[in-house]
Amino acid sequence: MENFPVISLENVNGNERKAILDQIEDACKNWGFFELVNHGIEEELLDRVERVNKEHYRKCMEQRFKEFAASKALLDWESTFFLRHLPESNISEVPDLSDEYKDVMKEFAVKLEILAEQLLDLLCDNLGLEKGYLKNGFSGSRGPSFGTKVANYPPCPNPDLVKGLRAHTDAGGIILLLQDDKVSGLQLLKDGKWVDVPPMRHSIVVNLGDQIEVITNGKYKSVEHRVIAQTNGTRMSIASFYNPGSDAVIYPAPSLLEQKTEEGGNKEYPKFVFEDYMKLYAALKFQAKEPRFQAMMSVVEA
Repeated sequence: MENFPVISLENVNGNERKAILDQIEDACKNWGFFELVNHGIEEELLDRVERVNKEHYRKCMEQRFKEFAASKALLDWESTFFLRHLPESNISEVPDLSDEYKDVMKEFAVKLEILAEQLLDLLCDNLGLEKGYLKNGFSGSRGPSFGTKVANYPPCPNPDLVKGLRAHTDAGGIILLLQDDKVSGLQLLKDGKWVDVPPMRHSIVVNLGDQIEVITNGKYKSVEHRVIAQTNGTRMSIASFYNPGSDAVIYPAPSLLEQKTEEGGNKEYPKFVFEDYMKLYAALKFQAKEPRFQAMMSVVEA
């Protein structure tokens, strides 16, 4: 099997732009995942993000998870909480966060938002869509939704009995992940086989969500992935989701529908309000995505 795609953005606005766009196109069509280096977020900031998150887990989450795991049968071996950045932040409301933690994660979110929007425009370039098409399509009445799932996957005594996180596709738009560079566990499904997403220091792992699949009418697809529980080490995972706003209307880009017709394809993805899709996803996250798309088609037809 070919190597997992690792892409440098160092000269994306220079003479290597075409080669970088080609790499991104191949990764989007054939993997649904890729790993970014030279992405413009300072290594010093990434180190601070890692430090404050690992400190917070040890101080505030680790013992709590042990007690919870001892008292309940878990479906997913993970300790997690969520930070919302857009349309408004909830970081001041999340308990047990130090001032330093809040400041570092706010700074990180600003950088990630810029990177996410840069990546969406690179996708637009490859798709033949005007610059800003995907961001505007995500915007709704209050702009896009953007938040971070902070997760830790502690050592598991019975990794053959439970996953760190069960297999699923992501519901939203584009996902940017800062993952542990020492403890592995993230895998994606490619050609019927589970493939490791390699830990790499200071990289950002990118994957595409269901909404990108709908807007591209299946040219790019969201890909099933999971986290394997490990017996040694706690794996840090900081996944940030750049998603449509709740009232954004999602549908295939008309120019891509025309292109599909010219190529002899006839499948058309549904049109729906993102919030409606999320209600369905909440109940069916760990099931195949195709019935979700079909269910949204049925709602539209009704």
